[in-house]
Amino acid sequence: MTHPHLSQPEPDAVDPTGEPTHDVVRLAVPADSAYVAVLRTTTAAVAARLDFDLDEIDDLRIAVDEASALLLPDAIPHSTLDCTFRLESGSLNVEVSVPTAQGQLPPPTSFAWTVLNALAGEVEVDKRDAGADGCVVTIRLRKTRSRAM
Repeated sequence: MTHPHLSQPEPDAVDPTGEPTHDVVRLAVPADSAYVAVLRTTTAAVAARLDFDLDEIDDLRIAVDEASALLLPDAIPHSTLDCTFRLESGSLNVEVSVPTAQGQLPPPTSFAWTVLNALAGEVEVDKRDAGADGCVVTIRLRKTRSRAM
């Protein structure tokens, strides 16, 4: 059985006061809907670290949940759902990826896609070839904090 793995944040840059302006947190869980709750909880914690308000945190949690729900049906059995959080000053970038057999992209005209755009602000999807193992499909979300610090 594979267990969730959370890597340590990686400082990437510092602002003039020496504070980190760009951290990266990576989380890998089994590609199973039972583990999506771990992604939602991590999303809330990371967004809270960036001082998003409660509504924005809920929006992000739901967006990550929805992105996972779009990716999991085509996931290769026993694979890993990877989630990367990039913390920037005033915004959060989230990438949710999974290896798939077919490489099906969620249709950008679907209701789920409309919900993602409304919740996250910016949404992109792409796939990359993983050779004989199929494709990796990634949904990228970007949410900018609505209020200034």
